[in-house]
Amino acid sequence: MKCSIIIRTYNEEKYLTKVLNGIQRQVFTDDVEIIIVDSGSTDDTLKIGKTYGCKIVQINKEDFSFGRSLNYGCTVAAGELLIFISAHCIPTDQFWLSELVKPFSKSNIVLSYGCQIGIETSKFSEKQLLKKHFPSKESIPQKGFFCNNANSCIRKDKWLIKKFNEELTGLEDMDWSKFWFSKGYEIAYAANSSVFHIHNESWQQVRRRYEREAFALKDIMPEVQVSVFDMIRYIIIAVYLDSKTAFKEKKLFLCFKQICYFRVNQYLGTYKGNHLHIQLSKEKKEQYFYPN
Repeated sequence: MKCSIIIRTYNEEKYLTKVLNGIQRQVFTDDVEIIIVDSGSTDDTLKIGKTYGCKIVQINKEDFSFGRSLNYGCTVAAGELLIFISAHCIPTDQFWLSELVKPFSKSNIVLSYGCQIGIETSKFSEKQLLKKHFPSKESIPQKGFFCNNANSCIRKDKWLIKKFNEELTGLEDMDWSKFWFSKGYEIAYAANSSVFHIHNESWQQVRRRYEREAFALKDIMPEVQVSVFDMIRYIIIAVYLDSKTAFKEKKLFLCFKQICYFRVNQYLGTYKGNHLHIQLSKEKKEQYFYPN
C-alpha cells in the first residue's frame, strides 16, 4: 500500500535532518511520500525539507492547531496509510516503518502507534513516562484507545469519514482513536516500531504541555477530574517512584532535583488544565502551540 508520511514543523532544523535520514534508510518496498506541514518556520526547516524532496504544505501560524495541521497534511496525501512522526522523533532502526504498518494486515485495525524512547539527555522522569506508556511488548490489538501520533499510522479511508478535531489543544489522536474504538475498531501498539523522542523543554514548557493536554482531555474524557489532593498525591507518589529507580541506577544524587521539578510541573499543569473553563485567548493559544 502507498504510504504518506506527515511531519508537522515549526523551526525544526535541529533534528529534522536526522529524522529524514532515518526515514530514507527504511527497508520498505511500497511507495512512500513525505509531506511537511509547516506553520511559519524562520530557520532552515523548509530548506532541509526541499533538499530531501518533501512535499511542502504551509499553514498560517495564527490558524495552527495540532488537529488542523494534520488535516492539512492528510488532505494532500496520496497514501492509503497516513503515517505521523514528530519532527524531533528519530527512527531507531531501518524497520521502524515496516513494523508500524504491519498491523494493517488485519482489516479491523484502524490505528497503530509505535514505541518512543528517551535519549541520554532526556529528563529522568520523562524517560520513566516513556517506559510506562511504551513498553517493550507489543499489543495487537490493545485493550483501550490510548495512542500517540508522534509515531503512528492510520487508514486514510477512515480519516475521510472522521477528520481530526481542530479545536482541541492536544490529544487529537486520542479523540480520533476513541471515536473509532467506540465503533468496534481496534488499536495496535507496535512495540518494534520505535523512535527516539527528544524533548528539550524548559520547566515552563513542561507545565504548559501538560496543561494544554489536560484541557483537551476534558472534552475527550469529561469524567476525569483532578483535585488539589490528587495533584499533591500524584506528585509525592511519582517523585518517590522515580527516586527509587534513580537510586537503583545510582543516579539519585544527580537527578533528584530534576525529578522534583519535572513532577511538580507535570501535575501542576495537569491540575490547571483540568480546571480551565474559559475560551482560549490568542495569547493563551500562542503559549500552548508555540511555547517559549
